[in-house]
Amino acid sequence: MTRKIIIMGAAGRDFHVFNCLYRDDAEVEVVAFTATQIPHIEERSYPAELAGSRYPEGIPIHAESRLDELLGQYDVDEVVFAYSDVSFAYIDERRKAVEAKGAAFSTFDVDASMLASSKPVIAVTAVRTGCGKSQVSRRITDILRELSLKTVAIRHPMPYGDLARQKVQRFATYADLVEQDCTIEEREEYEPHIANGVVVYAGEDYAAILEEAEKEADVIVWDGGNNDVPFIRPDLWICIADPHRPGHELEYFPGTVNFERADIILIGKVGFADPANIGKIRENAQRVNPDASVILRESPLDIPNPGEIGGKRVLVIEDGPTTTHGGMPFGAGVLAATSNGAAELVDPRPYAVGEIAETFDAYPDIGDLLPAMGYGDAQIRDLEATVNAVECDLVLVATPIDLTRLIDIVHPYMRIGYSLQPEDGELADAVRKVVGAAA
Repeated sequence: MTRKIIIMGAAGRDFHVFNCLYRDDAEVEVVAFTATQIPHIEERSYPAELAGSRYPEGIPIHAESRLDELLGQYDVDEVVFAYSDVSFAYIDERRKAVEAKGAAFSTFDVDASMLASSKPVIAVTAVRTGCGKSQVSRRITDILRELSLKTVAIRHPMPYGDLARQKVQRFATYADLVEQDCTIEEREEYEPHIANGVVVYAGEDYAAILEEAEKEADVIVWDGGNNDVPFIRPDLWICIADPHRPGHELEYFPGTVNFERADIILIGKVGFADPANIGKIRENAQRVNPDASVILRESPLDIPNPGEIGGKRVLVIEDGPTTTHGGMPFGAGVLAATSNGAAELVDPRPYAVGEIAETFDAYPDIGDLLPAMGYGDAQIRDLEATVNAVECDLVLVATPIDLTRLIDIVHPYMRIGYSLQPEDGELADAVRKVVGAAA
C-alpha cells in the first residue's frame, strides 16, 4: 500500500521537495499541498506537466487553514512541513494538531533535497527574511567578475503565476521581467542582478533549471529566499545573520540549519547595531558552529539627498516580505528617515485600501511603514492608490527595485538602499579558493 502524504508549503520549497523526493516514488502518493504566507496561491493545482506520469490530474493545492479537514478527507498517513521562516513554536503547534489526528509529522529532508552540480556553487542564505542576502550575492558576483568568471544566479522559487509555464525561467533583461509577468516580489530579487549584468534562473523544476544554468555558467550563486536552505549543494555556504534580531538564528526554521552548517557567518548592518547583539550572535556561532568563520560587515545606507529628509513628514515604503512574515519592524527607509531628522513617519494604515488594508489586518504589528506588497496586479494597484492617498511631504522608497517602474507616485520621492562594505578580505579569499579551478 502507498503512503498518503500532504506537503505543507508556500508555493516554492514544497514543490521542490516533491520533485526531488516523491514524484517518482511508487510507495508514496502525495494527495495534496497546502499553502500559506502568500496571497492567492491556494485552490489551484500543481499541474500534471510538472507532477509527472503518476499524477495525470495534477495535485490539488489547498489553503493551510483546511489542513484538519484534509487529513480526514484523504486518509493521510504523513504530513511533511516544507516552507521557511517560521518559528519552532509555530511548527510544534502544527505537529501537535497533525499527530492528534493520528498522522505522522516531519520536516523536509534537507540533504535529500539538495541537487549536485558540476560547477562550483556558492550559496547565500540567512537566518531570517530580510537579513541582507541580496547585497551579499551581488558583491560575490562582482568578485567573480573581477576573476573573469561567468556567473549565473539561481534564485529560490516564487511561483505565483502559471506553474507549467514557470518550469524553467531565464531573466537577462528588464523585458524578460515584463514578458514573464513578474510580481513586485520577483522583480525585487531578479532586477538587481540584471542591473549588475548577471543572468538569473528560477522556476519550478530545479533539476532542469540547474541543467540549463550549467550550460552558460563558470560559477553558480545560489541566491536563497527567506531563510531557506540551498536547493543545490554548495561548495561555499554563507549564512547572513541579523544583529537587529539576535537569537533568531537559533529560533527559526530552517535558518538554524544555515547557521549550523555555514562555512561563513556574515553579520551585516553592524554600523546600526547594538554591540551586545553582535556579541550574542558570535557566542551562538561559537557554540553551534565553531568551525565557521564569522565576518562583520557594514551595510552603508545609500541616501541620494539626505538634506531633503529633515523636517519632512515622510512615508516609508519597505520590502514587503521582510516586514510581513519576516517580522522586521524597520529597514533602510526607516533608518534613513530617523537618522536624518524626519519630522514624522506618517502612518499609512488610515489610507490603506483593498489588499493593502488586508495586509495590515493580517500583520497588525507592522509599524509606521508601508510594505511594498505586489503579488498580483490588483495588489499593485492597491499599493499605488494607498501611496498616493497618504498625506505626506516625501516618500522614501526602500525597496530593492525602482518601484516607479510599476506604480506612479504623485508625491516627491527618493530611493533608499543598502550596499555591502566592499572591503572583502576573508570573504573574497573564500570565494577565490572555491573557484580556483574554474578561474
